[in-house]
Amino acid sequence: MNRIILHCDMNNAYASIEEIKNPELKEKIMVVGGSEEDRHGIVLAKNKKAKALGIKTGETLFNARIKAPNLVVVPPHFEDYLLVSKKARNIYYDFTNKVESFGIDECFLDITGSSQFGSDIEIARKIRTRFKNELGITISVGISDNKTFAKLGSDLASYDETMSLYSKDMKEKIWPLPASNICGIGKKTVEKLNLLSIHTIGELATANPKILQRKLGINGIKLWNMANGKDNSEVLDFYDRPEIKSVGNGSTFKSDLKNKDDVAKILLVLAIKVADRLKKFEKLANGIEINIKTTDFSLETFQRKIPFSTSASIELYREALSLFLEKYSWNYSVRALTLRAIYVVDEKDSSQTSLFYDFKRHEKDVKVDRAMYEINQKYENKITFASTLLDNKLSRDIHDVITLPSGFLRTGI
Repeated sequence: MNRIILHCDMNNAYASIEEIKNPELKEKIMVVGGSEEDRHGIVLAKNKKAKALGIKTGETLFNARIKAPNLVVVPPHFEDYLLVSKKARNIYYDFTNKVESFGIDECFLDITGSSQFGSDIEIARKIRTRFKNELGITISVGISDNKTFAKLGSDLASYDETMSLYSKDMKEKIWPLPASNICGIGKKTVEKLNLLSIHTIGELATANPKILQRKLGINGIKLWNMANGKDNSEVLDFYDRPEIKSVGNGSTFKSDLKNKDDVAKILLVLAIKVADRLKKFEKLANGIEINIKTTDFSLETFQRKIPFSTSASIELYREALSLFLEKYSWNYSVRALTLRAIYVVDEKDSSQTSLFYDFKRHEKDVKVDRAMYEINQKYENKITFASTLLDNKLSRDIHDVITLPSGFLRTGI
């Protein structure tokens, strides 16, 4: 049986929820915006009046105010958005037990076995109707036999509409579209594809996969499969707890990091948080990865294995700083930084990968780190490294990143 996958996307969710809380906002040009003080001054969502003036999600509030001098900016209230997201999942669960969150306002649903509720179109209509009646907001729904095309369908659908994009129709309906319409293809990838004379999804689908792999690595093969409708990834239920593959923390900074000392202090803060996560999940890391967003908004990623399985913050910090100093060229200052523990294993599966590693130093670091963790668990974070108290660049938004099988990411866990 061919799968039937829905992608449900709340229309301008944050703005819509703010309008429900304060109906007067419907008459204003309004956006939900991040903290400009913490350099998150971008449009997170906009209402219809703001959209009509060309204001786009992701652009800076500075640019948005140029388009609309009387713009009203509302700070985000994520506790309210999470509550609506929970209510939305309850609606989805009335139609299927396979629901995968793709952010607060988006979900994939596998309704392959839900024919008792009607056809794919009928189920989508029933869900949209319940959203309007019970939550007061609208959603766009994409339908396909795979997640990639279902997501594409909801992106192309208008407010409170459904669009079907099954693989059997992809040559006529999907292949003429720009390659950038596929989720996961950003500006940098578009530039690389254009150098290969690939501009549409069809040109990507009919390209030589070996050339794509040579130019884009394993991601080239992934994109080729997606363009051809060969996305077999399952819908992972929100309440499943599959094996954790990596644990990370990252932040955008109030001001750019311009030297080694700036980076060192931030990496130590992130290492402490990553280490705490590892202990909570009873995991150890056998590698580290750093993601660096520069002031020109490019992203650089570096990783390496480490000589001993660990969840000690000081060891994660030392390895991360060493990797940063070895790999980063300082062509630009650093705007955002993420540290991730990778090659994660259960605590019982620890291993030593180097005969030359200082085992006594490792034991000492583990004991000190464990003592700090236990004190902080008991007395609400009363102890830390002194150098972390001297930093004023760190944003309040230090987000958690948990990687699960099939590359599925959960943030804010």
